Amino acid sequence: MSLYFFKAVTITLLCVVNFSIFSQTKKVSRDWTSFSQSISVKANKKTKFKLQASVRVETETEGGFAGLWVRVDNTNGEYGFFDNMMDRPISSNQWKKYVIEGAIDKHSKTITFGGLCLNNGKFYFDDFELFIQNEKGTYEKLALSNAQFENQIDNEMIPGWKRGISKDEKVYVKEFTAYSVKNKEDKSFCLMIEGKGIKNNSNTINAEEGFTPQIGTLISMLNNLSRRVESAVQGLDVRQTDHLLDDKANRIGALVMHLAAAEAYYQVYTFENRGFNDEEKAKWKTGLSLGDKARDEFKGKPISHYLDIYKEVRKKTVEELSKRNDEWLSQLRPGSIMNNHWAWFHVMEHQSSHLGQILMLKKRIPEEEKKKITLPKNKID
Repeated sequence: MSLYFFKAVTITLLCVVNFSIFSQTKKVSRDWTSFSQSISVKANKKTKFKLQASVRVETETEGGFAGLWVRVDNTNGEYGFFDNMMDRPISSNQWKKYVIEGAIDKHSKTITFGGLCLNNGKFYFDDFELFIQNEKGTYEKLALSNAQFENQIDNEMIPGWKRGISKDEKVYVKEFTAYSVKNKEDKSFCLMIEGKGIKNNSNTINAEEGFTPQIGTLISMLNNLSRRVESAVQGLDVRQTDHLLDDKANRIGALVMHLAAAEAYYQVYTFENRGFNDEEKAKWKTGLSLGDKARDEFKGKPISHYLDIYKEVRKKTVEELSKRNDEWLSQLRPGSIMNNHWAWFHVMEHQSSHLGQILMLKKRIPEEEKKKITLPKNKID
């Protein structure tokens, strides 16, 4: 008689319900895009590196820029070195080589790098190279994937590169399209990303059209902040939206609801010279107050649920502000020492503060737990 023993097999399964967003692809609308690839690194001491690539830009509109970028991710989940060249953006229409120099250390885990494009224009990239110092202090060139872009783009996919700034997540931006283009000089291929139809530059504050100057500027700032909030949370799954750091913390979904509730309050306070009525209190009080009741109520819903409410409140804010002028902004609130302009400045200040809180909470979300199923040893006679 023979005995056959099968070794225990451990199978790791991701729960289908909580499937991680980081293996998914997102399509978003905004005024910038990027592409990247990542490599694992390890150093026992501070070690220098440098990234270089050739870039040129064709744009007829102000604010069209390109840049290289590098981010070092540490083993504790925090960032190390970071540079995206936004203090020295690329706008030249001539091919030039640009360099970013940085360093890794014993805490470094990965280097993520690539290119980025901002606003309308045609942005060309070629010849990426990454060097890291060896023990003798000499720079050694690392092998990169499709560094010269000779492997051509297929269905918006850049071989060897990911769209976006994360090594785990692909982000396609509706306003930008990637192409493989031949260089006129040597007929080799390069990457060209074209941005079209972008009307709002998120890095400038201008008076929105159709409003008085101060009202238009206020709306521009409000919308800039709301876009940052939306960008920070869009794509979170329910597990991440509902994560509770501790028993006194607030969930990210509850914080977005809180932003909507506070803005709704300042709508009636400044536009109608009153506080919430009973119906509005029933709708907004929990979101406004947060606490235990909010921890019980605001969970189990996708982030889109809270963002839809937030966007609807903002839509009403813009509609009401369009009926008013700069003189209204300067008017003092009845029975108050603040004017309407300060009240809406406070709305922005409040949202900026909670955006920082949201970003902190995002960093503290643990990785999704993986379910392990161990098959028992089987015996076959």
